[in-house]
Amino acid sequence: MEWLVIALMVVLFAEVTIGVVFRAAGHALVWYDEIASVLLAWLTYYAAALAALKRAHIGFPGLVRSLPRSARVAAVIAAEALTIAFFALLAWVGYSVLEVLATDHLVSLPEVSVRFTQSVIPIGAVLYIIAELMILPQVIAEARGEGGPGASSLAEKLH
Repeated sequence: MEWLVIALMVVLFAEVTIGVVFRAAGHALVWYDEIASVLLAWLTYYAAALAALKRAHIGFPGLVRSLPRSARVAAVIAAEALTIAFFALLAWVGYSVLEVLATDHLVSLPEVSVRFTQSVIPIGAVLYIIAELMILPQVIAEARGEGGPGASSLAEKLH
């Protein structure tokens, strides 16, 4: 996942740099803006899934720590369930939209399907769900106060 995000950042950087150079030379690339937007969307969705895997999203550690253990565990489970439910809905709606976009193509590059460019929505949502499910046991254990060897505390994860 990290390599995918790094690759997307490098490609976006190169594409923007090439676009600026060509525009400064008076030969603007017709596909530059549209492809930059697609790459930024891809980077956003895949980086969000990577951040979920690393527990790098914004949270409320003070609120979670202030709760009694049973309420802390319930709050963590409820937050995870709501997050997974949201991304499941996003994946389903994103996939549904792909059917509508089946015949659309990019304006500047008609050989590229909009369905392909927008596939990042359901794919990114599913990757986010997978990341959440992979770290769920650790998050629940930390909410219970069961940090194993080498495991960082919930407070450290949420800061």
